[in-house]
Amino acid sequence: MPSTRAGKDACDLLDADHRAVKKMFKEYEELTGSRGRGAAQKKLELARHICMEVTVHAQIEEEIFYPAVRAAVKETDMLDEAEVEHQSAKDLIEQIQQMMDADDKFDATVKVLGEYIDHHVKEERNQIFPKARSARKLDLVAMRDELEARKEELMSEMAATA
Repeated sequence: MPSTRAGKDACDLLDADHRAVKKMFKEYEELTGSRGRGAAQKKLELARHICMEVTVHAQIEEEIFYPAVRAAVKETDMLDEAEVEHQSAKDLIEQIQQMMDADDKFDATVKVLGEYIDHHVKEERNQIFPKARSARKLDLVAMRDELEARKEELMSEMAATA
């Protein structure tokens, strides 16, 4: 289904989120060698931003993308696995949010979250997105707009409570 936005569908939107978060994890990794209050504060802020982005991304996938894909494809094992991976990421995010200092344990927890997300992204790109794109019943262009609107709504809510 061609889009007026040059092939921009729901999978493209989700993958743009993946790339943005991967970039943030790289920035975090670059900061891990730095010491001092300024570096620690930057790490805390960046980790909190990563957590917010991943939380919102997981929520729009769980509310909109996964149910639509589940209804349109026969094989849903990959979606069950993706939801379990989301729960593991949420558990790590909760740990990160409860930590007060950007110490070695904090760095390790952020690193493991990044590894989980990296694994999850590969599975989505290689398994879920191709199946979603080949499903005849899915309008991924319309879904992109729905995902985008929900993402903006959640980001606003999270920013208001931060």
